[in-house]
Amino acid sequence: MRRGHTYTRQFDIDPRQHELLGVDLGEGAPRRALVLGLILFVVWTGPLLLLFGLPSEISFTAYFLPPIVTAVYGTQRSVKVEQRWNITRWALSARYLVIGHRPIICGGRRAATRSEWLPRRARWAGKTDVLLASPLGSLVERFLGEDREDAVPVGAGDAIRLDTHTRLYGPDAVAKAYGRKAMQQYQKGEAA
Repeated sequence: MRRGHTYTRQFDIDPRQHELLGVDLGEGAPRRALVLGLILFVVWTGPLLLLFGLPSEISFTAYFLPPIVTAVYGTQRSVKVEQRWNITRWALSARYLVIGHRPIICGGRRAATRSEWLPRRARWAGKTDVLLASPLGSLVERFLGEDREDAVPVGAGDAIRLDTHTRLYGPDAVAKAYGRKAMQQYQKGEAA
């Protein structure tokens, strides 16, 4: 059986910015990191400027360091999913923990009822042990909801791993699949 390989990751060329406002950046900084850093800087520093005013020498770090660190580490390729940036994985993980996701029932033929969704406590399992033991434990308990035995639906189990293999069938195999009449037509066409 033949197997295919995808080489698109090897041909992924990251555009770089070599000059910015007349300042030479040497080998250049990745443009995606610069754009993300600029967006994060505006989103983070804007509200801080409105709330607290201009930064002092001490608070300057709190104004500028979080967007820079997030942009630098967020635009690196994820170790677990090579096609994604780290910031995408962080956002998807946070969304799952806070909102969850709708389960797929019968291949999407039926919408899942709210009782079939994983409850917040089940999604946060193992991640809140330290917070539950802290003085904020009562607030965390309220956020997670009540602890129930039947929290996970009866039919819910571990995720099913799909391990698909592609196969290439020739016209003779397709004709056999359609039946005897199709096979006769195929053989007539082959003889001609």
